[in-house]
Amino acid sequence: MTPPIVSPYGSWKSPISSEAIVSAGLRLGDVAIDGVGEATRYVWLEGRPSEKGRSVLVMRGADGTTRDLIPDGFNVRTRAHEYGGGAYTVARETAYFSHDRDQRLYCSAINSTPIAITPEGSYRYADLQVDERRQRLIAIREDASGEGEPIAAIVAIALNSDHPNPENTTPQASTILATGETFYASPTLSPDGSRLAWLTWNHPDLPWDSTTLWVAEFDDRGDLGEPVAIAGVAGAEPESIFQPQWSPDSQLYFVSDRSNWWNFYRWDDDRDQPQAVHAIYPMEAEFATPQWVFGMSTYGFSADGRIVCTYTQNGLWFLAMLDPNADLADRFTPLDLPYTDISSLRVSGDQAIFLAGSPTVPGAVVALDLTTQTTTVLQRSTTLDLDPRYLAEPIAIEFPTTHNQTAYGFFYPPTNSDFAAPVGELPPLLVKSHGGPTAATGSSLSLRVQYWTSRGFGYLDVNYRGSTGYGREYRNLLRGQWGIADVDDAVFGAKSLADRGLVDGDRLAISGSSAGGYTVLSALTFRDAFKAGASYYGISDLEALAKDTHKFEARYLDRLVGDYPAERSIYVERSPIHSPEKLSCPVIFFQGLEDKVVPPNQAVMMVEALRSKGVPVAYVPFEGEQHGFRQAATIQRALDGEFYFYSRVFGYTPADAIEPVAIDNLD
Repeated sequence: MTPPIVSPYGSWKSPISSEAIVSAGLRLGDVAIDGVGEATRYVWLEGRPSEKGRSVLVMRGADGTTRDLIPDGFNVRTRAHEYGGGAYTVARETAYFSHDRDQRLYCSAINSTPIAITPEGSYRYADLQVDERRQRLIAIREDASGEGEPIAAIVAIALNSDHPNPENTTPQASTILATGETFYASPTLSPDGSRLAWLTWNHPDLPWDSTTLWVAEFDDRGDLGEPVAIAGVAGAEPESIFQPQWSPDSQLYFVSDRSNWWNFYRWDDDRDQPQAVHAIYPMEAEFATPQWVFGMSTYGFSADGRIVCTYTQNGLWFLAMLDPNADLADRFTPLDLPYTDISSLRVSGDQAIFLAGSPTVPGAVVALDLTTQTTTVLQRSTTLDLDPRYLAEPIAIEFPTTHNQTAYGFFYPPTNSDFAAPVGELPPLLVKSHGGPTAATGSSLSLRVQYWTSRGFGYLDVNYRGSTGYGREYRNLLRGQWGIADVDDAVFGAKSLADRGLVDGDRLAISGSSAGGYTVLSALTFRDAFKAGASYYGISDLEALAKDTHKFEARYLDRLVGDYPAERSIYVERSPIHSPEKLSCPVIFFQGLEDKVVPPNQAVMMVEALRSKGVPVAYVPFEGEQHGFRQAATIQRALDGEFYFYSRVFGYTPADAIEPVAIDNLD
């Protein structure tokens, strides 16, 4: 065996290039099942960086062939809540979807040209499902045609019985079924189509703070009768409810965190006691995740009424069967699958489909035969042939932080069998602060993480206080503490690794996007642990964000920071833009110029302040990009640009030729 080449950390040659990542990579999204038995068809979304981030609906037919369900020129995406999700549904080999360009709903059968089924206007649709009994779609609609915030409603959209015959199809206006609440989500039809359940919430809550579950019956005209609140009722303790769903025998199930953990409950359907529900299987685990987007699903029912579910403990995800009618001791059965990150689970008959990955297996669309418990990979997120000699596996860590509390994360050591560092040298560390901030990092193989570790960086992915997967109490530790607790956890996590001699305490960098970008800028401004950082469309001015953001997050900061404008002083105090004199280490900013969640002016203000102060700073804007980068050229440039930036700061020489980034104030 050839001995490894001795070379400084950061200068290792890696086969995991940015070009390979974007050219061979797909962003896999929402999955669905159409049909049962031998006629089962699997459907999923593919975000293709090589096609400027276009999201394509793909079907794996019963004959095993895979094809695109929509032609070139169509992009499956909804802007509802700005973050989207739930942009399509399928039934009887026909897809109904939101087209990104005009936000209208379209219908497309296999090998047919998509046809618009909603009129032009300032409408956005999500959480689509087919009401076959009444030949219509039921959806969440946002109406942005008036002044102020968009108006949310549950609507019905008539479908022609010959749909999608273009000669008999005209766009249909929506019929409002329910409105009046600030937000609506998760409409779900009972198996016989006689009842509808759904979720609502109102400012200042977000769906992981407090939601209400409603049920109403349809009358003969297809209108909804008086709704009944089932859970999350006014005056009760707030609870976050996730994914109401009817079982095959018409019982309503949902997930709630009323016990601190997101667990399963069943409604007793008692007219005299409408809020009578009971727990199915109490467990210190999370069977749900924050509803940042529409259409999220962590469970479904098999043909025999068992619940196929995914759950998380200590940052890892698992799959299990839960039989709500069995004795408690026999009710829960974990399945032995080679995955530690599972999402977007759908079930039909004896088949399931989900997105999955592990530390050594890249994300994929996976089908599961519930009878044989065998899996089939339908699509992989990358076509790269990955050699395990270059792959770092995550080490789950927990570490003490402020107020005698504990935070969590995954540490990835530098890994490349072709190289070794000089004796006595410790690797630089890149700390990743995930977005949200109400979200979590996972353990699935990420080529972007491996990009760093295979070049000689250590990498720490932090699940700071406020992250999900550790119970409601841990999630609530960020209330009023954003910009403090998350920053402390990033600092303490990095220092714990340095104290253990695993990384170089003088070469610590921090990177994050969106809300994670705010943690980055706060850590660099108000702490002195890090020597450099990268902000991807990050927040520098909390007050500007409070004044200029979209409806979904309009009151988010009330919980994370404080009431605005009554507590304006806190917003100013915690905003890096107001304390540039405290920031004295190099920073690079990446920003989409069409970002409406975090407007570009926030990055520009911070860059100008640092330039005038003489701090090394780089600004890399991208035309045509919104909140979250989707185009291949953007992703590649940002990844290489950040690596180049650190090479100038930490003094290593990249093994690859990288287009330089202009850095102001750097000698």
